Amino acid sequence: MSGCDSSPPLCSSLSSPQELVGVVGLEIHAQIHSNTKLFSGSQVGFLAPPNSLVSFLDASLPGTLPVLNRRCVEAAVMTGLALNCTINNKSLFDRKHYFYADLPAGYQITQQRQPIAVNGMLTYSHLGGKKRNQVVNKTVQIKQIQLEQDSGKSLHDDQRSQTLIDLNRAEGQLRVDANVSVHMPGEPLGIRTEVKNINSARYLARAIDYEIQRQIGVLQRGGTVQNETRAFDSKSGQTIPMRDKEGLQDYRFMPEPNLPPLIVYKDNASLPTGVDACQAVVVERIREGLPELPSVTRDRLVQTYAILPEHSFTLVNEDGLVEYFEAVVRETKREPRNVIGWVTNELLSLLKQKDQSVSQSPVSPSALAELLELQETGHISSSVAKQVFQEMWRSSGKTALQVIQEQDLGLVSDTKEIHNICQRVVDSHPDLVRAIRNGNKKVLNKLMGLVQKETKGRADPVVVRALLEEKTS
Repeated sequence: MSGCDSSPPLCSSLSSPQELVGVVGLEIHAQIHSNTKLFSGSQVGFLAPPNSLVSFLDASLPGTLPVLNRRCVEAAVMTGLALNCTINNKSLFDRKHYFYADLPAGYQITQQRQPIAVNGMLTYSHLGGKKRNQVVNKTVQIKQIQLEQDSGKSLHDDQRSQTLIDLNRAEGQLRVDANVSVHMPGEPLGIRTEVKNINSARYLARAIDYEIQRQIGVLQRGGTVQNETRAFDSKSGQTIPMRDKEGLQDYRFMPEPNLPPLIVYKDNASLPTGVDACQAVVVERIREGLPELPSVTRDRLVQTYAILPEHSFTLVNEDGLVEYFEAVVRETKREPRNVIGWVTNELLSLLKQKDQSVSQSPVSPSALAELLELQETGHISSSVAKQVFQEMWRSSGKTALQVIQEQDLGLVSDTKEIHNICQRVVDSHPDLVRAIRNGNKKVLNKLMGLVQKETKGRADPVVVRALLEEKTS
């Protein structure tokens, strides 16, 4: 399945090269999560042995016919709804012709004339401003979403000067072709190049940046941008011209004679008599099954839990973190604004250090909630709570209470002992006491740190502050 928002190859005139700006259209090839392929019953298996998942149709043997996978159609409709597209009740399939070893039929089945979804819009948000805490909204137009057969994969063996073909297909989960041109604002779009088969968002950004600057350089030197296909070299950070099949060409599209028009229905009421509702693709039924979209989730988190927008971005951008955070909130009396720091700082930093996902965390939401409850009820201090969390991470399966008891980390309950420790700290640091009495109240924090050091963080900060204020007044 692919969606594109490509800039057409129009020419541009120049009068002030330094004002040139880039225009980018992306054709995104996303693998549909399905058990079988788009037009055949072959299984989909990532990293399966080459040519181990190939049907007669995949090999383009004579007499074989494509059979459309309903699950793939439903996924395309769902994607279209998520991207605010118009879902075409009737869409058509076409043959896109080109000749290359990884396409044994000599054509690829796609949707060029009338795709399944059109005219969409993606509104996305990011954090801007000097402190990166302001939500900035931007909008990207979606030209179309189309169902498209994946070609095979060419495996080049440079040592033997040969190319091997794997017809398993559907091996890449995401590929992007970037159409890039530059022009003067207000003037026609420039001649575009297409940078093909980029497989990561980071490489995509680097390829686009390089290609825009390359084209500006060509025009500033009096040259002409060529209408060509290029590849991105991740090692050099440059785009290079492609040879073989990848040059821009006339694909000689024609209607696919072996597939009838694809019909989807608005709702159950629009189903013709005799059509089984379980077998039909019904748009409203798919809409009802849409998950909560990221922008909606972020707004809900901010409104429901009174957290900062930047925290909502962190939660949504990390798979499973929203569910983890909400599970902790449900099991503790702590304010969500207090829980968020533990999730986005303590938990997330350890996950990043270990290169682990949220689902791999050795500390479950209920275990963290128990720890926060012990801190809230005064059994441990905030500094000890962090120490206990680290130990829970190292000793998977141990509860917060077990760690506290084993290491005797509970708050010191003997008020007289705390009183004596505070007095010793005050007596041994007359310079700090003098600074406090001269009006520098911030120095009190240094004395508190010294007390906590002696008690190994087990003294109640509120009690310690009150005693120190009394002794230094």
